[in-house]
Amino acid sequence: MSDRLRIVEVSPRDGLQSEPRILPVALKLELINRLVAAGLREIEVTAFVRPERLPQLADADELASLLKPSGTARYSALVPNKQGLERAARTGIEHIAFFTAASESFCQKNIGCSIGQSLLRCQALHDQFRQQASGRFRAYISCAFGCPYEGRMDTQRVVDVAVKLAELGSDEIVLADTIGVASPLMTRQLVKSVAEHIPVGQLALHLHDTRGQALANIYSCLDLGIAAVDASVAGLGGCPYAPGATGNLATEDLVYLLEGCGVATGVDLECLIETGRFISEQVQRPNQSRVGIAGVPF
Repeated sequence: MSDRLRIVEVSPRDGLQSEPRILPVALKLELINRLVAAGLREIEVTAFVRPERLPQLADADELASLLKPSGTARYSALVPNKQGLERAARTGIEHIAFFTAASESFCQKNIGCSIGQSLLRCQALHDQFRQQASGRFRAYISCAFGCPYEGRMDTQRVVDVAVKLAELGSDEIVLADTIGVASPLMTRQLVKSVAEHIPVGQLALHLHDTRGQALANIYSCLDLGIAAVDASVAGLGGCPYAPGATGNLATEDLVYLLEGCGVATGVDLECLIETGRFISEQVQRPNQSRVGIAGVPF
């Protein structure tokens, strides 16, 4: 088992994108600053999408422009197309993530095109990105385990999409359990299947905790050598285009698991717990982190 595993904090983007009310930029900036202070080193801060698609993130340009450079944290943003990339570049965001899906139905509902068309967009976006930046290019495969419209995903379809994304030059490919249907065995088997074609150190997991399986799913893959795990403080999150999707894996719970397994995270858990309590109060939602509620025992 690796003694290091990167945590990618997604609460400012995935955690807040489904909130029913528009949150002020100042609150989002405070959340990000608290996450940095807690020791998170990779934070997905927003998404440069059309405002009507995600009104909660319509302030992406303002937010990113107000971020103070951090000597320790890497900021990234979700970018769907060239227009989004140009917006991100103007604000100084150097690391981006693209998203496609293993489900044709979800791809159409989420980004309005087929999987094949999304891969063509990814190629064009990657080529343009490499011309103007040297940052990390991540690619999400939504509904890699199951889809609210098509049911359980065929493993070979996920493998095919992942291989194509690798061929297009993606630095990291994220297998996303968008609606939280994966089990430990399912997660391990999918990672191993994709890793037969792509180095496992190029793979990451993004798991929603809809059925309480996210931690067990991560644990089942720790010995495989995956590169990173996405998480969201206080378990915030959901997808507005995936019926039934609930919050992400809580970062506090992930840190507690990893540290207990001897995997160094560099995160101040007490500070992170306080951050989770802070944002839960601000969005007026129950804290979904078990560790956030119970605290550190000793």
